[in-house]
Amino acid sequence: MTVVTKSIDIKIPVDSVFTYFARPEHVSDQIKNDTVGMTVIPMDIKAGMGVGTTFRIIGDFSGKRLEWDCETTEFIKNEKIVAKQFKGPFKRWQITNEFKSLGDNLTRVTMSVDYAMPFGPLGAILDKAKFAKSADKGMETALYNVRGLLEGNGSIPVYITLDAYKKLIAEKKKMNDVPVSTVLTAIIEKYNEIEAKTQN
Repeated sequence: MTVVTKSIDIKIPVDSVFTYFARPEHVSDQIKNDTVGMTVIPMDIKAGMGVGTTFRIIGDFSGKRLEWDCETTEFIKNEKIVAKQFKGPFKRWQITNEFKSLGDNLTRVTMSVDYAMPFGPLGAILDKAKFAKSADKGMETALYNVRGLLEGNGSIPVYITLDAYKKLIAEKKKMNDVPVSTVLTAIIEKYNEIEAKTQN
């Protein structure tokens, strides 16, 4: 078993950070670099993305594609979100996001992945050679990206109703599953065009 843990401090209130992380596909938008790409597809959404919510993760790790289905098993507002694999290739896979308010506008996020590779002894060798490094780098990059996004480098809204969220996911599918942030940008641009026409 391998546990990879990374933390980062983000200069916004814990409620806003938690709301962003409560939507797993938001975070997958950030986990993209030269060796790791992840897509998260919500399957069954429970109230507020809480316990019982299921989602599929499609991961590309240095050219090796893996898919697994997860369920949210713990959901404590502004404190903790835990999800674990219930179907997929890993012997074990669990992700924990913990949130600690360090003041009115400062939140520490700690992301931990606890997993056991598939493929028996070969999996252990692969893990030591590649996977653990990819996971470590991917998580670190994701946290830096999320911090940049939430602190204001093109920040996107983190409060959204379930109905609006479903419409957003439908648009995402129409746009060939581009990142959520790209979909929101396109919607805002369209709105601005309509608004400009009505003012003329």
